[in-house]
Amino acid sequence: MSTPLNRADLNLPRPPVRLVHLGLGAFFRAHQAWYTQHAEADPADPQWGYAAFTGRSPAVAELLESQDGLYTLVERAGDGDRYEVIGSVAEARPADDVDRLRELLAAPGTAAVTITVTEAAYHLGPGLSFDPSVPAVAAELERLRTGSGAPATMAGRLVAGLVARRRAGAGPIAVVPCDNLAANGTAARHAVQGLAAAVDPGLGRWVEEHVSFVSTSVDRITPRAEEELSGTVARETGRADRSPVVTEPFRSWVLSGDFPAGRPDWERAGAVFVDEIEPFENRKLWLLNGAHSLLAYAGQLRGHATVAEALADPACRSWIEEFWDEACAHLTAPGLDLPGYRTALLERFTNPRIAHHLAQIGIDGSAKLQMRAVPVLTAERTAGRDGEAAARMIAAWTAFLDGRTEVQDTAAEQVLAANAAPDRVRALLDLLDPELAAQDDVVARVSRLAAELAAAPH
Repeated sequence: MSTPLNRADLNLPRPPVRLVHLGLGAFFRAHQAWYTQHAEADPADPQWGYAAFTGRSPAVAELLESQDGLYTLVERAGDGDRYEVIGSVAEARPADDVDRLRELLAAPGTAAVTITVTEAAYHLGPGLSFDPSVPAVAAELERLRTGSGAPATMAGRLVAGLVARRRAGAGPIAVVPCDNLAANGTAARHAVQGLAAAVDPGLGRWVEEHVSFVSTSVDRITPRAEEELSGTVARETGRADRSPVVTEPFRSWVLSGDFPAGRPDWERAGAVFVDEIEPFENRKLWLLNGAHSLLAYAGQLRGHATVAEALADPACRSWIEEFWDEACAHLTAPGLDLPGYRTALLERFTNPRIAHHLAQIGIDGSAKLQMRAVPVLTAERTAGRDGEAAARMIAAWTAFLDGRTEVQDTAAEQVLAANAAPDRVRALLDLLDPELAAQDDVVARVSRLAAELAAAPH
């Protein structure tokens, strides 16, 4: 019979809450929570604990609270699994527990807020600008100004917490977005400070003076756990866990910015702090995430279900290499080790025991391709080249959407409207980048590549 997870039995004391996280999900539990546990100088006397708030569903918070905040992290390598119980989550809360979020951000001991949400959840306008006319932002502004209802967006909840911190005189704090978004620190600053200033100019000035926004590049493939994982954990460890997480052995965290209220010694766990984050962001967004998006759509068009299956297809493999060649031409900063990074990616992608499903990766394509395909295509055209490989990624998305009346995309209404337009490829391109959509040769190239992908034998 399996033993329930228990802090006393495992010698995992509950750490004091000094960190808050928004977006409690598998990636956070495999990444920031892991780094925080491994940053402790004395595991028997931890100093840094998380209070983590869910995204949409409260289910994960309920499960973790039922087992003392503990869960099993399964590192799945080609030669076997490694099991570790993570104890850095001291509290797990549903997203709508805004009162508790206010309490935590009003506490002087709370030093930082980390975030893992989707690109679309920032609700920003073009160029990562704050746009009060975005429907979700306009609704949030109304709630915050009038107090009519709890805030419903990541930025709105964070602004509500910062209002409480300002009133309490609790001092400065760091906001640390850990999302697959270029310039995520800038995005977080615009979303949060823009909303705060729109609610109250004085609050906006306080945020500017007291809140630092740290940019990061995060990397650890964390697929959806299979249904039988709990049974596997029970059989292999003797412990009952209703919410385990599976991940790969590889992990990376690069950060750039200030922590005015302190932070864990994440370097102890392998995190790297740099002065300039953009080259590392782009390396990850273009090479890893870009390859994932290309495989998500082209792979499914060719009948594949997982990253490993798609990469075993010579056509998909060649398209990935061609895209990497284009992207690498615009990754020129020192210290990136592009050949080594590409080799490591191929090893990670072909891990036979990580079932990273293409359907999951393909969600929210309209936001993801803006960050993964558009910059490379634009850079290639600026350099006088056609950007065929980057255009193929966009073409695969348009071919995948052809004929669909339902999509998993935060901008689903706009995507479906564009997909039904007479000039659908141009309309879909316009969602990604109006300047590219206005260029007839780009539309023609994407259309040709989409037709080739749709016609290719599966």
